[in-house]
Amino acid sequence: MTEQEGADWIPPNADLSRPSAARIYDYLLGGAHNLAPDREVAQKLEAIQPQVAAVARRNRAFLRRVVRFMLGQGVRQFLDLGSGIPTVGNVHEVAQEVDPNSKVVYVDYEPVAVAHSLMLLKDNPHAEALEADATNTEAVLKSEPVKELLDLSEPVGLLAITLGHYLPEVRGVFAAYRDALPRGSYLALTHLTNDFAVLSDPRVAETMRKTQDHIYPRSKDEVLALFEGFELVEPGLTTSANWRPDRLAAVVDPEEDGLYAGVGVKR
Repeated sequence: MTEQEGADWIPPNADLSRPSAARIYDYLLGGAHNLAPDREVAQKLEAIQPQVAAVARRNRAFLRRVVRFMLGQGVRQFLDLGSGIPTVGNVHEVAQEVDPNSKVVYVDYEPVAVAHSLMLLKDNPHAEALEADATNTEAVLKSEPVKELLDLSEPVGLLAITLGHYLPEVRGVFAAYRDALPRGSYLALTHLTNDFAVLSDPRVAETMRKTQDHIYPRSKDEVLALFEGFELVEPGLTTSANWRPDRLAAVVDPEEDGLYAGVGVKR
């Protein structure tokens, strides 16, 4: 029996012929919802840059911190774009620990990610997963999960964690979501860059071209442009480990961190 056979987390419509970023990320975080082709790419990335798994873990920790921050600002509903495969510290777990009535909609176009999310959320009335391409903003915003769970007249926490660098054209996508959200909403994002040494090796992008998810690293100015219409909160645009770390000892040299990270509020 192959590892695909009998796996209830693999939907019948999933194309497993090419590795996916969601399953590679799952592997780097120590998850079990990945396949041999995904692990092969992940191991190639680790051979190029042994810190790649550490970058993934810091990115995940950033997500948990920004959700707690937004909750502290009164946000109780979240739209998680490119949410990936559920793992420890999911948005709904962090949010509903603070307020059990917090609402979360996860969006991903990867069938395995959505199928596993739906399994995880089947008994949770305040969280839902949507299989959709985040670049199809109208389809996402008018989807049943968004209409049923989110009130777009009230502040929303928009999460775009490691999403932008998979999109060849990105500013219009972010602008469309910004324009659909009311004042008081927040945007949190992380984005791959070549500005720092850790992930600047061109072999990283070359390796990802063997998957269904190509990457498009961007400069600081290009990432800052994604916050148009939002006011960055302190400490501004930094790196994932260095955005309001839980403890001073957690500060990491940006050259080793690899991802720009920031949070903005729509005034």
